[in-house]
Amino acid sequence: MNTVGLLLLGVAVGVGAAFSGLGGGFLMVPLLLYLGYAAQKAVGTSFLAILIISVSAIVAHGRLQNVDYRAGILLGIGGLIGAQFGARLVEQVSTDSFRKIIAVLLVLLAGYLFWKKS
Repeated sequence: MNTVGLLLLGVAVGVGAAFSGLGGGFLMVPLLLYLGYAAQKAVGTSFLAILIISVSAIVAHGRLQNVDYRAGILLGIGGLIGAQFGARLVEQVSTDSFRKIIAVLLVLLAGYLFWKKS
């Protein structure tokens, strides 16, 4: 994909991430897999993009006073620890298996969100 295509993809993911709070990886990783990235490279590339998107989103949501900083920092600290395990775990999974795992997770998440009562 060319530079303009990747920038437009980033815009779409940024909107989706800032709107939904789902992080953007749920959009970015499947799209990178579709573009032919290996699972491990798709995950790593997604995290770099999401870091940049997240900084922008935290500024925007912070201005709107939509951030619980204490909860976010505590979740982030836990995430720092979990990310070390997750990065090593994805190395043990083939790209074909990873695609299936991601697909199942996205279908389950979609079903949960669709049928969940408020």
